[in-house]
Amino acid sequence: MPYASANAHVHFALHPDHHPAVIATTTGPTADAARCHLYDQGWRSTGPTTMVLARIDREEPHYTARTAEQLQQYGFTTEIDPALQEEIDTEWTWANYPMPWCTREEIREVGAEAQRIHDDIAEGRLVIHLHAHDGHTTVAVGSYTRGVRRHVHLHGENHLRQKTDIAFSTEAEAVSEFHRLYSVAVRPGPAPLTDLEQTIRQLLADETPSTAEETSAPAAKPPVTEPGEHEAFLAALFDEERQWERYRPSDETTIASHESLTVRAEFDHEARHRTDVAWTVAEYDGPVGERLWHATLTAGTPVPLIYTILQHLDAPPLTTADHPDEVLHGAAWHPASHPARTTWVAPGRTITFESTPHAVADRWTLYGGEDLDRAAWTIRLPPAFPTSFWPSSPAQPPT
Repeated sequence: MPYASANAHVHFALHPDHHPAVIATTTGPTADAARCHLYDQGWRSTGPTTMVLARIDREEPHYTARTAEQLQQYGFTTEIDPALQEEIDTEWTWANYPMPWCTREEIREVGAEAQRIHDDIAEGRLVIHLHAHDGHTTVAVGSYTRGVRRHVHLHGENHLRQKTDIAFSTEAEAVSEFHRLYSVAVRPGPAPLTDLEQTIRQLLADETPSTAEETSAPAAKPPVTEPGEHEAFLAALFDEERQWERYRPSDETTIASHESLTVRAEFDHEARHRTDVAWTVAEYDGPVGERLWHATLTAGTPVPLIYTILQHLDAPPLTTADHPDEVLHGAAWHPASHPARTTWVAPGRTITFESTPHAVADRWTLYGGEDLDRAAWTIRLPPAFPTSFWPSSPAQPPT
């Protein structure tokens, strides 16, 4: 064993302000030895007794479990807060992951490589000379300053940042090829930090509470529908809202048809996980016309939001894509720009709007949670979704 005897206790808990970062609180005579182990596993000190794990790939719970196992093998006592343990036990996937052929472990390998690149840049081992936007994501050219000097091109942001296949022998060669590829889009130095990168750096720089009691409280969670609530809402819909008629084409599916015969809502009784699509809502061009648009809602979507959507489906369609933006502005929502989308947030809200201006199908995405990739529930809406939905408080569902 490379360190002193393992007479220390390590408590792991979700960070109270940034999900899913984790705080480790160390106590005991050999707490310094435990902290050395934690540092080797990517944890960074934020106080005399606290260390934080904040990763660009959002895999903190997974790596916390690995760290705890290693500490136990060395003889240290570890304790995992129940809320964190729930995150460790919950297997999740990135929404709209651009490499769908990857297995879960392969996705983690991609994220781990992105984490190494992030750390190399943050700690000065990789110096970025130039960056550009290739129309889809951020690209960059940089040089390693330690060990075998290599000059590389980078592609992607956050958990998707990777090195390209070519390693250049000189900085001049790497820079010249970068200029050839990206021409007038090239900008000096590194790209501005993404929102996630800024958050991680703030976490690692700020002091955190030093007691287990203070750090064990998880971040506030968005409202999520519990199992059975959608079934109860569906039954109440047909009892209270007489304009809807029920059809049950199979054991797995119920269809709610509006009396206008131009709107249908399909409910999947087999949708169990919070990210499974439970509802598909569509509008048609007349009783026997073609489908004009459709929207999807996952199994964790709060019932009041479902009721609000169904209640306003007979409103006229959107005529311009700018109209929801104007309404959100008027309702005190604030946009944060991104090269590919706009995220709308408002103080005290538990839902977030994201607009993807050039998307043909899912122009608007509503979700509960800190970000779309780990959303507790998701609603995807097309450009022509009725204006009457935007954006105020959801109506109360039937009881």
